[in-house]
Amino acid sequence: MRILAPLLLIAATSARADGPVIEDAQARSTAQGWRFDVTMRHPDTGWDHYADGWEVLAPDGTRLGLRPLTHPHETEQPFTRSLSGIVIPEGITTVTLRARCSVDGWAGTTFTLPLPK
Repeated sequence: MRILAPLLLIAATSARADGPVIEDAQARSTAQGWRFDVTMRHPDTGWDHYADGWEVLAPDGTRLGLRPLTHPHETEQPFTRSLSGIVIPEGITTVTLRARCSVDGWAGTTFTLPLPK
């Protein structure tokens, strides 16, 4: 029984190794707020397991925006989706982006994006 615990830990770690990853992102200020174009990758297998969103976070962890993804992208990898109208408080020069999948939840890795001036 003691051998199973390490094996389960390895299996759980392996499953999360294929979590959603933000590969690139761009931000630009518009008259309606900030627009984010985020490119991400995830080994979507269909409706049972797919990347289902990403968020924009302030340096203190406050959510500034959420982009739900409402369907799998198993034949489109990586893929880019946008979110507009994000209000960035005065003085913030960098945001953090974090991806989520329908099975594993929020990814442990994040993407730091400096905002253009």
